[in-house]
Formats: sequence, C-alpha cells, structure tokens
Amino acid sequence: MYKSKLLVFTFASALTMVSCQSGKSTEGSNAKPFSQQMVESHGLGNFACNKNKKHELATTGWDYVSGLVANAVLKAWEMYPEKSDYFDAVKAFADFSTSPSGDSIFKAPKRVSALGESNIDDLAAGKIFFTLYKEAVKRGNAADSAKYRNAVTMLRNKLKYEHARIPEGLPGAGGFFHKRQYPCQMWLDGLYMGPALYAQWQYEFGAEEGDSANMASWSDIAHQFKTLHTHTYDSEKQLNYHAWSALPNDSNSFWANKTAPHLGCSKEFWGRGMGWYFAAMVDILEWMPKTHPDYEVILGNFRQVAAGLHRWQDERTGLWYQLLQYDSSVKGDGKGDTIDGEVFNVGDNANYLEASASSMYTYVFYKAVRLGLLEKEVYLPVAEKAYDGIISNLITFDSAGVGIKNICASAGLGPAKDHSRTGTINYYLCGKDITVTYDEGKAIGPFIMASLEKESLY
Repeated sequence: MYKSKLLVFTFASALTMVSCQSGKSTEGSNAKPFSQQMVESHGLGNFACNKNKKHELATTGWDYVSGLVANAVLKAWEMYPEKSDYFDAVKAFADFSTSPSGDSIFKAPKRVSALGESNIDDLAAGKIFFTLYKEAVKRGNAADSAKYRNAVTMLRNKLKYEHARIPEGLPGAGGFFHKRQYPCQMWLDGLYMGPALYAQWQYEFGAEEGDSANMASWSDIAHQFKTLHTHTYDSEKQLNYHAWSALPNDSNSFWANKTAPHLGCSKEFWGRGMGWYFAAMVDILEWMPKTHPDYEVILGNFRQVAAGLHRWQDERTGLWYQLLQYDSSVKGDGKGDTIDGEVFNVGDNANYLEASASSMYTYVFYKAVRLGLLEKEVYLPVAEKAYDGIISNLITFDSAGVGIKNICASAGLGPAKDHSRTGTINYYLCGKDITVTYDEGKAIGPFIMASLEKESLY
C-alpha cells in the first residue's frame, strides 16, 4: 500500500513559519513525519469521539469515530512497520469489542451488541479487520485469523442481507437506509460507513463466491453510489447535497426540498459530508474490478466531484469551508429556524475553514493521483496546497505534541423528534450539536491518512 520504510520529514521551514505565527513551540516537531506525530499525540489516545474524550484507543469501544482513528493508525503501521505499538493498540481496540469467534461485536463491559438495527455508522470500524486478518495469517495465528475474517464477514452480511433498503416502487429502490430512524433516506456519510466496507470485502474474498455472485455484489455496491449521485449532485454548483430522501413528505424528512429540481435533497453542501463521500469513492475505485460495467460510471462521478472541490478550494489557504459554497462572510442570520412554531439554531456564527473536510479531501486528492484516477499535473498541486494550508492554519503545536483545530463536532438531519437539525445555514453554523472543537477523531484520522499519502511520495 505505502512504502514500508522510515521517511525523513523535511518541513522544518513550514513548522518554523507556523511557530512564528502562533507563538507555540515546535521543538523537536520536525524529527518525525507528521503522520507519526499525530498518531503519537492523538491517535493512540487523547482524542475526542463525538464530544467524549477518549484517553486510550485500545479501550475506547466500538464506534465509527474511534474506528476511523484506529484504521488510520493501522495504515501508519503498514507504512512504518517498526512502530509495533501502533499495531498492538489497534489489535487491542478490535479485541476489546469482538467475541473470540468473531460472531459478535459488543459494548464492554455489559457485552450487549454494539450494532444497532440498520445503523450504517456501526459498520465502519470493521475495516480494520482486513489488515488484522492478513497479519494473523502471516503470523500463523489461526484463532485470530478466523476471528477477524468471521467478524468482517458478519458485518458485510449484516449490510448486504439484513439492512433496511428503500422498497420497490420508490425512487432509489434498493438503496440502504442511513439508519432505521431515517426511513428511505440516504446520506453521503453512509457510503463511507457501509458500502466501502462491503467493497473491500468483495475485493478480498468475493472471488470465492464465484464470478456471477461477485459481480452481482459489485453491482449492488455501485447502485448505492449511482443512486446517491443521481439525486444529490448539483451540476451548477458541482457539489453534492448532504442527503436525499425518497420520501420527502415523510415527517422524518421535514428538512428535504419538496419540489424539483432537487426534490428530496437537503438544502446545503456540508463539507464533511462530501468528505465521507469523496473518500468512499476513491477507496472503492481502488478495489472495484475495472471490467465491471459500472466502473467507468463511478470513475466519471468521482471526477465530477474532484472538479467541484477543486473549484471551491479557498484560494488563499488551500482549505475548504464548513459550508462549501460560501466564504466567511456568510453567518447565521440571528433569527434561527422556525419549525412548527418552535425556534432553533439562533446565532450569528460565521462560516469557517473546517479541518475534517479539508483533511479528507487532501487524503483523497493525494491517493487518487497515486492510483492514476486523477491527472497528476492538475490535482497534485491541489493536494499540496491543501496540505500546506492544514499545517499553516489548522495544526497546533505545544509541549505535548501536535493537534488539530476547527473541527465540526457533529451534524445530521432530523429525525422528526429533533426539529433542530434543519439542514439550513443556521443549523450548520449555529446548531446545538455543531460545536467547533479540536483534536476530534473525525479530523485526526483523515489527517494521518493524508500525511501518509504525502509521505509515500518521497
């Protein structure tokens, strides 16, 4: 995947510039690649997970955020295999929540299931099982190899065979619900959480099912991406709306447009939502058979997204805003959103350059250039400018190591019981769950992965 050798990082001048701007110490910070610095400062522990501080990766429990961090730490170990503590921490994280047979994933210490009914977020952390399985095979550990393969197969089957789907007769039939509580809704986030794991399973194990069954599964995966792109892509803005509902008049879809041309879509282009989507696309294109008839369709959609994000990259910093089509002059209107007589999301917070989205895009641009999915001459400069912008504007330095700031803690849409999550400008800037935070796993994981991609170039 990456070059398995220690690289000497040479960003001393960039760090000196940041130190002068921030007044914070960078002593010793150029001794290691940034991927290692972030793993050791906030990947092995000491990160936020949906606003909850996690002191140790090994015992954080099953969650898509801790899973994202764990997967990034595991990728860092793959590139720097002498860092055995990275691998050990991820293995401990996996074993903490996985039964010995791999047939269940639970919440410790009560050992109740950590997998909600048709909750696509609950699947994403399982991506670590692929590498853990391969390493167990390599080490001749039959018990662990069986456990990890059983666990990831259980997650794939739970999605493929049990997860709620949009029923026949509705647009997007066969699409996975984002969650059971969001009936007939598909969110950009969900494609990273579920179908990307499904795709990696097909890449690793699908051939064992036979060519016909394997290709049918790839068609199922492609259907998720094609459906959501068809319904959420705005060709004028060259961006995808955060979510789409096949039942826009359902009470849980109160946030959805009720009329064409974007019937069922949410109202804004949210940075991290597109980050999840962009990352899911580059990952499945790495694994999808190029002979599949939908490969070129997904690749074409991916290139549309890449062009749009290039268009909306901030010219000065190389970063991207929380709300992609606006700059910092856009603020909450101070009046909030009125839903059924109640007022929500009152405030005048300004749009801001957001770290998790910027890190995700940077990871994808670097990886897509490496895989030959995007033109190097056009998109490597996009990635380089973005990475430099992250270092200069978002990375923090202190005696404890490096950190990252300007992170949207959370965002969602509805359901009916939560009218505050309206999907408006006011919501994404002033909503009760839209805290701007720091050292959150949703930015730490992508920053590590973006750094690894950059480090693999040299």
